[in-house]
Amino acid sequence: MFLSDLLDQMPLIMTGLVETLKLTVTMSITGLIFGIVVFYLTLSHRAWVRRLIQGTSPFHRNASDRSVIPDVLRLTAMGISLSPFMVAVIGFTLNVAAYNAAYMTTAYNGLDYVEIEAGRAQGFNHTQVFGFIVLPQVLRLSVPALTNQVIRNLKDSSVAFLIQYTEFFARVQELAATNFQFFQAYLFAAIVYLLFVSILVLAARYVEKRVIIPGFSRQDS
Repeated sequence: MFLSDLLDQMPLIMTGLVETLKLTVTMSITGLIFGIVVFYLTLSHRAWVRRLIQGTSPFHRNASDRSVIPDVLRLTAMGISLSPFMVAVIGFTLNVAAYNAAYMTTAYNGLDYVEIEAGRAQGFNHTQVFGFIVLPQVLRLSVPALTNQVIRNLKDSSVAFLIQYTEFFARVQELAATNFQFFQAYLFAAIVYLLFVSILVLAARYVEKRVIIPGFSRQDS
C-alpha cells in the first residue's frame, strides 16, 4: 500500500524535492553574501557599527538554538505579505548570515596581522585590505565551517513547511496523511535526506582539500 501511494505521489514529491534544493541553494548563497557583509561590518572603524552588529548577530543565531524554528516564523508573525518562498529565504538568510559571519570572525582571529599591517603600510585603505588580504584568506580558512553550514541548511529547510512552503518534507507529510503510514513515510524522508547530506559531505571534503591553506589546522563548525 505504501509503495503504491508513494509511486502515485512521486511527481509531487519530486517537485517538493526540487523546491527544497532551490531553497537550500538560495539561502546558502544569500547567507554567504550577507555573512560577508556582516563580517565586514564587525571590522568597522566605527564603534557604534561594531556594537550594533555584535548585538544583533547573536539574536539571529540563537533563534535556531532555542528552537527548531528560525526567523521564518518571526517574519510571518509580523504580517509581512510575501510568498512563502521569499519569507523562508529572508528568514533563513538572517540566520545563516549570522552563523557565517561568526565562522569568518573565528578565521580572522587566526590570521597573521603582519600581512594586514603590511597592506596598510603599502597605502591600502580599509576596504582594499579587507578585499585583497583578509577576505580571501578568511574564506579559505572557513571552508570546513561554511560547507558544514550548507549541510545544515539542507536539514533546516524542512522547517519551511510551517509557513505553507510545499518543499520535500511537506510533500512527505501529505503522503503520510493519505494512508496514515507515518513511520514508512518519515523513514523514506530520512533516507532521502541522508543521501543528499552524504553527497554534500563528499563535495565539502573535496572543496576543503582543494582550497585549504597548508599549515593551518582544520576549522570545525
